Amino acid sequence: MADAFSSGTTTVIGHGGDEIEAYAATPVEPTGAGGMVVIHHMPGFDEATKEITRRFASWGYAAICPNLHHRDAPGAAPDDAAATNRANGGVPDARLVGDVAGAADRLRSVPGSNGRVGVIGFCSGGRQSVLAACSLDLDAAVDCYGAFVLADPPPERAAIAPGSLRPILGDLSCPLLGLFGAEDSFPGPAEVAELDAVLTAAGKEHTFHTFDEAGHGFFAVNRPSYRVVAATDGWELVHDFLAQHLGVPNGWGRS
Repeated sequence: MADAFSSGTTTVIGHGGDEIEAYAATPVEPTGAGGMVVIHHMPGFDEATKEITRRFASWGYAAICPNLHHRDAPGAAPDDAAATNRANGGVPDARLVGDVAGAADRLRSVPGSNGRVGVIGFCSGGRQSVLAACSLDLDAAVDCYGAFVLADPPPERAAIAPGSLRPILGDLSCPLLGLFGAEDSFPGPAEVAELDAVLTAAGKEHTFHTFDEAGHGFFAVNRPSYRVVAATDGWELVHDFLAQHLGVPNGWGRS
């Protein structure tokens, strides 16, 4: 079947040559399109994030989600691994970049890939998506309500974001799609507006959308923060963005 895909736990070679756990979803037949690296939120490598990874495969894009907490608590449940990661100070920026680079290399090797790779992240992963796009040669990036892209985090949130990305935003390597909630505080509308201005001044291609009556985590179907209208419209925007920058998968439609 043209729309069939396979999925399951695998490994990728990440930062420092470490073999880390990952979740992959790959079309069974080559589609001629690119691939997506999915960066999970701070709560971890959970079922909801794996479902997002499968969504991209259902659209015809190979996708991989590296387990950013694998080194902290290999084999542990997502909540336990996330707690251990927080206690260890969070995911260092250099390690994140290395893990995304390894996942991107794996995606480029998928048979039939056009070699293009995008990245998407949620909450802390939204910031990390921007970090990856400023540190690696990528083709598309999506920031879903990434906290502390511009603002330095307070000490109690240092595990979520080691520091502001302001000094490297001029290195953004690809178009950026930003999806935000008008009722969010991290990032709030003022920070989103400032980020828009910084990227515009740097001449970086980006498109931001802020959804009314939505706060932080509006994509999270398993949380009270879920907002069906914002999430549905947001996925439409992501789908169209990827078709523009990663290619349209051969024989695949929207699902």
